Amino acid sequence: MNGGDARQLPAPGSISSTSSSDTTSGNPGRAQALGAFLRARRESLDPARVGVSRLGRRRTPGLRRDDVAQLAGISVTWYTRLEQGRSPRASSKVLDAIAAALQCSAAETRHLFTLAGIERASGAALAPACEHLSDSSQAILDQLNPFPAVIQNARFSIIGFNAAYQQLVGVDIAALEKEDRNCLYLALAHPVWRARILDWDEVMPRMVAMFRAAMAEHADDPRWQEQLQRYFAISAEFQHVWQRNEVRGIENQSKRFQHPQLGVLNLQQTNWWSAPKNGDRLLVYLPADEASAEALRCLGKMTAEGAGVGDKVAAGRG
Repeated sequence: MNGGDARQLPAPGSISSTSSSDTTSGNPGRAQALGAFLRARRESLDPARVGVSRLGRRRTPGLRRDDVAQLAGISVTWYTRLEQGRSPRASSKVLDAIAAALQCSAAETRHLFTLAGIERASGAALAPACEHLSDSSQAILDQLNPFPAVIQNARFSIIGFNAAYQQLVGVDIAALEKEDRNCLYLALAHPVWRARILDWDEVMPRMVAMFRAAMAEHADDPRWQEQLQRYFAISAEFQHVWQRNEVRGIENQSKRFQHPQLGVLNLQQTNWWSAPKNGDRLLVYLPADEASAEALRCLGKMTAEGAGVGDKVAAGRG
């Protein structure tokens, strides 16, 4: 899972591999990321889905720039400059029109506004992320056993966890170096952690899309840039998915795990925001069926008996 050609990576300080020689937005990196996102979204749409005629030769996938401009009621020249990272700051009205033309989801629309440098009415200055777990938070995690539970920040870094969660992922998190305690990093670099995750082709792109959406609000934070560069360095697969420019918001979801003794666990992940301003959240995994409920009860017994959490697989660190 080593990274590929370094020339394919975005330069440090950028969240997009797209380059541009000119911008009047005041933030070249963000303007380029905005253009890359718009282009990726435009090229992903089926013309028939938005009521655009297929007549005539189409040299590009998805919609053309003039299609988007017409649907949004703006100049194609102006929209082209926006995609190229060279347009003046867009208004909220224009961005709403573009988001509607590109059929953006709520998460994608928020991402669009963030990259354009326009704060939402409810936007507030983000507080520094809390990197330490309080005794009361650990007590809550412990009381949730045998339901696996973890507290992580917006960068997917693990702040706290309970014994059931360690049994679920098969990794002794407490024994890891602090910088390695990150769910996305471990999913990409740790063979045991990755082996426990089923439906990888759905789960991994979703995590990358959530990370991209969250990073747009922290584009100038060196901690986020360091995290991004680390993912690029360890995983060509991450590089490929990142270039798709997909974004997703945090949502409750079903996830499946493969346990070597207990088999497949179908769990419902529920998110509780412990610190909304900085993105810290509590994730609790509840059984989605009776078989999984019984498996979690067995997981609780294994935890109480002090069973080891690691599979008999060599765990690398990328």
